[in-house]
Amino acid sequence: MSQTTRPPRDALAVRPPAPARDVGARARSISRLKRRLTPYGFLTPTGVLLVILMITPIVMVVTYSLLDGVITNQNPAFVGFDNYVEVLTNPVFFTAVRNTLVFTISSVVVHFAIGLGFALMLNSPLLGNRTKGLFRVLYILPWLFTVAIVAVLWRLLLNPNGVVNYLLGAFGVTDGQTEWLASTSTALAAVTFINIWSGYPFFMISLLAGLQGIPRELYEAARVDGAGAWSQFLHVTIPQLRPIIISMALLDFIWTTQQFALIWMTTGGGPITSTEMLSTFTYKLAFTRYDFSLASASAVLVLLMSMVLAFFYVRHQKSRD
Repeated sequence: MSQTTRPPRDALAVRPPAPARDVGARARSISRLKRRLTPYGFLTPTGVLLVILMITPIVMVVTYSLLDGVITNQNPAFVGFDNYVEVLTNPVFFTAVRNTLVFTISSVVVHFAIGLGFALMLNSPLLGNRTKGLFRVLYILPWLFTVAIVAVLWRLLLNPNGVVNYLLGAFGVTDGQTEWLASTSTALAAVTFINIWSGYPFFMISLLAGLQGIPRELYEAARVDGAGAWSQFLHVTIPQLRPIIISMALLDFIWTTQQFALIWMTTGGGPITSTEMLSTFTYKLAFTRYDFSLASASAVLVLLMSMVLAFFYVRHQKSRD
């Protein structure tokens, strides 16, 4: 008896015609493409804003820095890197760099010291909740004022007839007639002090949040091992706060190097060049001398310095993640 051979199961399946299979494959391809492009669609508005508000101005400034007679001349001439050479050979530029470094480094270091001290105090169990709340309000007040208010306030306080001179004269520290913002010997220290006073709450709030996030078990383990208060601070508190400290220091350094409004509204970069910063130096090139080519070259140099700082900040954030 002969045995009949059954066809394979796949052969019995009903297959759609070739055009139908092509349409289905095309629909699946379109669906996969839509899924891949959807994130880029959400990012498109942000990308357009970045191009319009950031990349385009940067390209324009770099182009202006390579030309001569920008804005004031209808046919500016290409001069290459001559504007950069002129800026870098200007003695006022190096004075501005020196003042910016002194102003920035002093501000960042004292911001950290004062912010950490106040944060430790506000995190101490020795103070009651009401006392902590009162001190938090008082310590954060300088951060709530706008730059214009801070500048006007301290110009009045540091006036020769102001409160600061009155108190120092009453205690015999000075003669009570010091021109704090108009003297070449005190102007830089005065604006640095004002910037420190107005900026330390940023460190205080960040470090206080970090202190409240440190597990109490670490301190208990340190006490069990015989560590005192100073050892706990060095070996528990500081290591736990190190990522926050580095991030805040880099951010504060970048922001402080670009400080303009406070300097301009208190001393205007004077007297002479005692408080001239890179920001005021660039501003004066553009809107006092109306040399937008040199101002653009100076702005590009400042941008390069800021990019170096930003590189280290981003690198730190990636290593932290």
